[in-house]
Amino acid sequence: MPAMDRPLALFAALADPSRLRILLLVRHVDLAMGELAEVLRQSQPRVSRHVRILAEAGLVSRQKEGAYAFVVRSRTAEAEAVLAMIDAIIGDRDPIAPERAHLADVRAARQRALDRWFADHAAEWDLMRNLEAPAEAVEGALVELACARGVKRLLDIGTGTGRILELLGPHAVAAAGVDRSPEMLRIARTRLDAAGLQGLEIRQADMADLPFAEAAFDTVVIHQVLHFSEDPAAALREAARVLAPGGQLLVVDYAPHAEEELRTRYRHVRLGFAPEVMAQQIEAAGLAIGESRRVAGPRLAVHLWQGVKP
Repeated sequence: MPAMDRPLALFAALADPSRLRILLLVRHVDLAMGELAEVLRQSQPRVSRHVRILAEAGLVSRQKEGAYAFVVRSRTAEAEAVLAMIDAIIGDRDPIAPERAHLADVRAARQRALDRWFADHAAEWDLMRNLEAPAEAVEGALVELACARGVKRLLDIGTGTGRILELLGPHAVAAAGVDRSPEMLRIARTRLDAAGLQGLEIRQADMADLPFAEAAFDTVVIHQVLHFSEDPAAALREAARVLAPGGQLLVVDYAPHAEEELRTRYRHVRLGFAPEVMAQQIEAAGLAIGESRRVAGPRLAVHLWQGVKP
């Protein structure tokens, strides 16, 4: 490619006020195509065309999640340089000030949907609270273990509602969360946005096939996810693959139990993990065993394991 082609492609992609607004809108908040159309007060086909041009220039990407297609910022060095250039040019001015009220409406609609979801599932959460170890104690132990070595670049596998990103995100220099469920990812986006945690990467992915390069993270968390896995060992190997040397894997899951209702009602594949079995699987993934904790609840105990990559 001739040297001038790349900058010309970037400047051509930005040479439209709507495309510049889209880039600035998704800088901190992932937006579905329909949400972008609502914020910009434009038709979806028109917005889709603008997004396609930005995506071809490498400034945004489109992520298909169930029935939704989210537009997210690109995190390449080139895209970051473009945003830095825009910041230097606009200074204290706010080019998307007119769109912020519409964006607030989108966020309010997300929050209403989140409230409805939790209301519909309140009975399930109540049952789990009556079985599990106290969430505060488990989360406190997780934060303590994670921060003792330094969180740095964080990946939360099976992020669900985004609670772990909410806990550890403020301690990280960069953070990403993945989940197979589009519904859970929409909840996570709403929760993290409401918590003021911006710039986190949220992606739909399977724990056995992570869309990240080797050694991309310093802390990887698998919180209450492995009991859904048909092949926990494969998930641990994949987590170890994306872990940088000196990095830590933190696994949180149930100790062995006999609550068959969790298998039949909540589709748990495994009724907990024996500490020695989990330690063996972590070592088989190429990690050294670090610290471990056990927190007991009314009927179930939760175990925390730490693996460290040599």
